[in-house]
Amino acid sequence: MLVLLPPSEGKAASGRGAPLKTDSLSLPGLTAARETVLAELVDLSAGEEKAREVLGLSEGLRGEVAKNAELLTAGARPAGEIYTGVLYDALDLASLDAAAKRRAARSLLVFSGLWGAVRVTDRIPSYRCSMGVKLPGLGALGAYWRAPMAEVLPEAAGERLVLDLRSSAYAAAWKPKGRVAERTATVRVLHAPTRKVVSHFNKATKGRIVRSLLTSGSVPSGPAELVEALRDLGYEVEAEAPAKAGRSWSLDVLVDEIH
Repeated sequence: MLVLLPPSEGKAASGRGAPLKTDSLSLPGLTAARETVLAELVDLSAGEEKAREVLGLSEGLRGEVAKNAELLTAGARPAGEIYTGVLYDALDLASLDAAAKRRAARSLLVFSGLWGAVRVTDRIPSYRCSMGVKLPGLGALGAYWRAPMAEVLPEAAGERLVLDLRSSAYAAAWKPKGRVAERTATVRVLHAPTRKVVSHFNKATKGRIVRSLLTSGSVPSGPAELVEALRDLGYEVEAEAPAKAGRSWSLDVLVDEIH
């Protein structure tokens, strides 16, 4: 199973260890594209006012610009420690047992405006650059990443089920097609009484879903098997199979309580 996750806006501080080595990251086919974005972001961040405007940051977040300016020398930590926030708090990678951590390392892929996508074991510095940013030289990052992602992600998915938990901004960077799409399940979390998405509990529930799958050791081979696995784990799931070949499944997970 390959699980596609959004990053978090909030991030832990960079580590004190060795700085980033782009050629050590997973999905090496993205290295050149990563280095291009990284170079432009560092250059942009040398001018605080312009960087805050492009990145959409308030005066109170000027420290985020300074952090970006030091990306080439800042210490790096595993991405699973860098990303924080509601989804990652619920996932709580640090508390998983050894077997579940190995599953997480193999299956979790975090999308990023800066890195394209990284595994939770990849060592990266803390940064600020969402997929919705338009860099002066590269334009909208969602569009920038489509070509390199289209080259790399189908191979990363292989013949596995793809569980897509990304938000729309990050989904814009890669849309599974063909046979990969047919093995993809896109998940929404809805408040059952209102049938509405509520951001906080949507993220928390997605984190719990991933944790449940990792700790149970469940390895569904396709979307239909995923539906059964989630139901066995206690989730209320409504599934819609694609009407045409080459399309993905749509899954709604219904939750009564907002927490």
